[in-house]
Amino acid sequence: MVEELNNQSAEKRQKEDERFMRLALQEAEEAGRLDEVPVGAVIVFQGSVIARGHNLCERLRDFTAHAEMQAFTSASEFLGGKFLDKCTLYVTLEPCPMCAGAGFWTRIGRIVYGAQDLKRGYKRWGVLQAKEGHGGQVGENGLLHPKTEVHSGVLEEECAQLLKEFFIKKRNKLQN
Repeated sequence: MVEELNNQSAEKRQKEDERFMRLALQEAEEAGRLDEVPVGAVIVFQGSVIARGHNLCERLRDFTAHAEMQAFTSASEFLGGKFLDKCTLYVTLEPCPMCAGAGFWTRIGRIVYGAQDLKRGYKRWGVLQAKEGHGGQVGENGLLHPKTEVHSGVLEEECAQLLKEFFIKKRNKLQN
């Protein structure tokens, strides 16, 4: 009976994660329409989206204007406080170290991301053995808050494909 309930709960969470990741994908698509790197984010609190964001680095001429940063600011404003420990961040690409660090300071409760970022994602950065497990889940590198849960690979193919198509178009424009 308990195992059945756990399976139902896991199924429900997976469907919920996919539903909110689709909203993050819509934000990423909007970024792409603006000729920004197509990364999107939403923040959810008690089952409702309270913040949305997409990359605005080019438009704002601001290297810190990542989707996650936009969403963190908006969510904190909505909640009237800086801590997001009861919230979930859904983002189409693995956060970079800057966004992971911001997530640390917001104490974000959970991060769900789609595609891995093998070049610039926060998981790429090593950790001293003494710090092992002191950032997010065991094995994390210390960039996340120790209580932050991380779930990766949600709609990974769709998230990765959006990025691949964007950069193929960029390269083709440069060659022509």
